Amino acid sequence: MHDLLFYFDMAGVFVFAISGALAAVRKGMDLFGIIVLALMPAVGGGTIRDLVLDQPVFWIVSTHSIWVALIAAGLTFLFARHLESRMRWLIWADAAGLALFCVVGAEKALVVSGSPMVAIMLGVTTGVAGGVIRDVICNEIPLVMRVDEYFYATAAFFGAGVYCLMDYLGYAGPIALWAAIATAFTTRAMAILKGWRLPKALR
Repeated sequence: MHDLLFYFDMAGVFVFAISGALAAVRKGMDLFGIIVLALMPAVGGGTIRDLVLDQPVFWIVSTHSIWVALIAAGLTFLFARHLESRMRWLIWADAAGLALFCVVGAEKALVVSGSPMVAIMLGVTTGVAGGVIRDVICNEIPLVMRVDEYFYATAAFFGAGVYCLMDYLGYAGPIALWAAIATAFTTRAMAILKGWRLPKALR
């Protein structure tokens, strides 16, 4: 279980770092800018989660996440010109990172706090906050706030919620992790492809 969580965490760091690096490439930033922007979504949400939980910040305890993010930034710098649509890749890399991080964040918060509500809230924070930081630095409206980017935080909520529900029902472990990640990613993917969105209040 611990090894699986580690690999999910590193996978989340990798794809979120790619999303940050692609955003930097779209803005015409140099290598340093690409590295900085790759790190923001890769470690931003998890940093906030650990600070709220009063836990040692994960990338200070172990620098694996930093190295993975740097590798992702380097690969994006080298091969970005081969990507036909950087925005398309950015959206899907972000969706994968969101699914992985919201579940990893919920698992850690549940272990530390013992509260499903806290776990869901910090799972969403882990999945969403880093992307918000990335978009703010790029002087763009964050994906979570855009009208055309449907079911963003909602997908993270569903993923974290499914993990906590399965844990409550006694299915904690790899099955819960895979089911929750699949739920978050499928929700986000279907929203992207089908244009799903939450209803707005009538004015």
